[in-house]
Amino acid sequence: MITETGKVIATKGDQVWVQTIRASACQSCSARSGCGQRALASVSGGRANQILVANTINARVGDDVTIGIEERALLGASMRVYALPLVAMVLATIAGHNLTGGSDLGAMLGAVAGLGGGFVLTRLFTDRRDGYEPRLLRRNRISSETCP
Repeated sequence: MITETGKVIATKGDQVWVQTIRASACQSCSARSGCGQRALASVSGGRANQILVANTINARVGDDVTIGIEERALLGASMRVYALPLVAMVLATIAGHNLTGGSDLGAMLGAVAGLGGGFVLTRLFTDRRDGYEPRLLRRNRISSETCP
């Protein structure tokens, strides 16, 4: 289970809006000078993210909570979003190259068509009920020493 802590900022029926702050570990990382993640973190500036989740623990506005998502669901989603379009693009590139008698233009058109087709297949094969949505796990207790 991959978890993140956040704060409930609003309720909407039987769901709550949870706000998390994206944190970056770039300052302590030894590979920070050559990493693309550092560039992304510097652009985002540690912005707050908000997500709507089912309120299964009766959380209230102001509660610090832990939300989580299964690793299996995250891995499956990553494979669908990244691998499926890439494999479709490579196969369509080869097919386009072979069908046009070795033409580079045919390979390029095949690559574009394969990538687009891979995105369409990803959209068709993705079901939001497959556990891709995070859920509330627990309310966190904050000691009075850590609060200002």
